[in-house]
Amino acid sequence: MLARIHELVEEGSQFVISTHSPLLMAYREAKIIQLNEQRMEEVPLEKTDHYSVMKQFFDDKDRLLHHLFKE
Repeated sequence: MLARIHELVEEGSQFVISTHSPLLMAYREAKIIQLNEQRMEEVPLEKTDHYSVMKQFFDDKDRLLHHLFKE
């Protein structure tokens, strides 16, 4: 999908994509606008909640899964 988006961008297309996917947000031409209750702001990928969660998962998936499935 990223390859096709890139092809279309190279041809002059623009996209507005609403996603939680760090993979889509990682597209090098992406402008990430984060929304919260107070405002909209442009942020780098590494400052998004979704990136943080995925990084925690890949850094220590057992710990994250333990917290998700606490009994």
